[in-house]
Amino acid sequence: MKYLIVGLGNIGAEYDMTRHNIGFRVADAIAARLGVRFETKRYGDVAMGRAKSAQIVLLKPSTYMNLSGEAVRYWMSTEKIPIERVLVIVDDLALPFGALRLKGKGSDAGHNGLKNIAQLLGSQSYARLRFGIGNDFPQGAQINYVLGRFSPEEEAQMPERLETFVDASIAFCLEGLASTMNRFNAK
Repeated sequence: MKYLIVGLGNIGAEYDMTRHNIGFRVADAIAARLGVRFETKRYGDVAMGRAKSAQIVLLKPSTYMNLSGEAVRYWMSTEKIPIERVLVIVDDLALPFGALRLKGKGSDAGHNGLKNIAQLLGSQSYARLRFGIGNDFPQGAQINYVLGRFSPEEEAQMPERLETFVDASIAFCLEGLASTMNRFNAK
């Protein structure tokens, strides 16, 4: 079985390591675990690997966050991957730092990347793995917070959090959505 795992983020050095790019960091951690490297291809950087019986196509879109759906739709079509085998990894302001929430469908919760994916796929029924980035910012400073870097304390916890997100992403491919939600959402 073939799966598409998409880490959302923005390209460019100014976005590197920001909260909004946590999807790219999780995708990089998955690639490291699978022992594969990203290559620049159409609509993004792509790496292909295997976890036991699952063929995994990793994607970091180069379309910028607001147009992520173009890359997702293209790679789903090119690799013939149905929507139920797509996992999108995204930052989430509503969750405390490092919290994990896996859902099989749902709203975009104001996230422009998810909004564009739903528009272009014509469906909200794709799995999303949300990485909590917290919301510790003064009123009116949301954009600076999201596009800012994690605190030193958060970075110190990052290796362990990334490991958990890699585990959950691979479990999604090997065990399915319901089992993975049961295992990881409770933590």
